[in-house]
Amino acid sequence: MAPLNKNNSAVKRIMQEARELANDPSPEYSAAPLEDDIFEWHCTLRGPAESEFEGGLYHFRILLPAEYPFRPPSLMMLTPNGRFETDTKICISFTSYHEELWQPAWGVRTAIIGLQGFFPLKGKAAVGIGSIEYPISERKRLAALSRTWTCPHCRETNLALLPDPAGTEQAPAVEATPVSGPSNPPAEAVAPAPNPIASPAVIDRVAGPTRAQTASKRQRPPILLDTAICFLVVLVCGIVFRRMF
Repeated sequence: MAPLNKNNSAVKRIMQEARELANDPSPEYSAAPLEDDIFEWHCTLRGPAESEFEGGLYHFRILLPAEYPFRPPSLMMLTPNGRFETDTKICISFTSYHEELWQPAWGVRTAIIGLQGFFPLKGKAAVGIGSIEYPISERKRLAALSRTWTCPHCRETNLALLPDPAGTEQAPAVEATPVSGPSNPPAEAVAPAPNPIASPAVIDRVAGPTRAQTASKRQRPPILLDTAICFLVVLVCGIVFRRMF
């Protein structure tokens, strides 16, 4: 068997990484090679939390050289974001701009996670070519728009390519339009009222005396009537006692 050349090694490595990403997906990104060119990947990346990019979804290309993994990839952002120029190779330490820093043990996942970490860093101090510095308000606006941005090649929105995790809401907050009248919380946010008959004490206080309690009160003579009966008993006993003696 003839020894594998670097190109064959690259194909094996790329397919291995593609299987690993498919078998171990992340809620932070989704990436896969193109069907017609495994040396080009498309990735959708979630914006870093607690930053102006939070809630945003960003689509970019990962271009792998024929000598991969012995040479680093190139990254090109496609979704407008206010941090990196679109359709421009980004200059970061693990890209083709800095081959001397690349390690063959790294891979596509390394590049994706690294790019996410560069989002909140400030301007050209962190990134050279391909860096832009938009106002925070504009970055937040682009983050909201990025969710419905559609890749011309993938033909799907970023949200379809990387859905929000179940039970979470990653979309940037949108200020609600004020309405007239009293402010009421949404129905789903209102806690259910406690059942007024759940507690015996509440039953006694709210529902009043039960039938047994009412009947008991009716059968029990008043205090004055008890006193009068006792007086009459004593008087009759006194009269009888005198007649006997």
